[in-house]
Amino acid sequence: MLNAIWETEGLQTVGIVVLVFASIKLLHLLGLISFSEDSVEDELELSAVRHRPEGLEQLEAQTRFSRKELQILYRGFKNECPSGVVNEDTFKDIYSQFFPQGDASTYAHFLFNAFDTDHNGSVSFEDFVMGLSILLRGTVQEKLNWAFNLYDINKDGYITKEEMLDIMKAIYDMMGKCTYPVLKEETPRQHVEVFFQKMDKNKDGVVTIDEFIDCCQNDENIMRSMHLFENVL
Repeated sequence: MLNAIWETEGLQTVGIVVLVFASIKLLHLLGLISFSEDSVEDELELSAVRHRPEGLEQLEAQTRFSRKELQILYRGFKNECPSGVVNEDTFKDIYSQFFPQGDASTYAHFLFNAFDTDHNGSVSFEDFVMGLSILLRGTVQEKLNWAFNLYDINKDGYITKEEMLDIMKAIYDMMGKCTYPVLKEETPRQHVEVFFQKMDKNKDGVVTIDEFIDCCQNDENIMRSMHLFENVL
């Protein structure tokens, strides 16, 4: 599926799709894609973890997951991450399994930083479900805000051409060699040149969040990609 998207819609759309698709793999590796019918406790079991998440009611109010979904998400999260947090190396391990023929480490680094909202070097259960809630069930505006944060590597409120190129090169390194036809080395830069010029409406050399959202909302392919994984959970 990703190969077809790559060929027809270009790297800019693939960047959005991979953002969500990679998160689906994270759920799969945590054993959370197919919800089992096993009974779960009514409250989160916290005794064995170093990081203690917020109460269910608060997380239910802050996300678009139901109470039972949060319970099951936490059970899988705790099983795989007994400390209650995920570090960057875990993200890299997950995406290296997803893209074994490429180098996913740089993209995993960028994605980890986007999930690590308080920038403390770890992703807590709250960080995890808040991000997933946006990526899987958020509005288009929320998803694009999240994507902008991913591309805004230094978190200064703007996307530079270099930042966009860094993300696209990371995607190329992660999956470019697995595409058909094989992408040329200059492909990421070519796509970035075209798409950055399209986004940077006032030609000041940076893309603001308003420019980013406006451009994406007027791109039929990107809008279609926003809805690809809405019914995963």
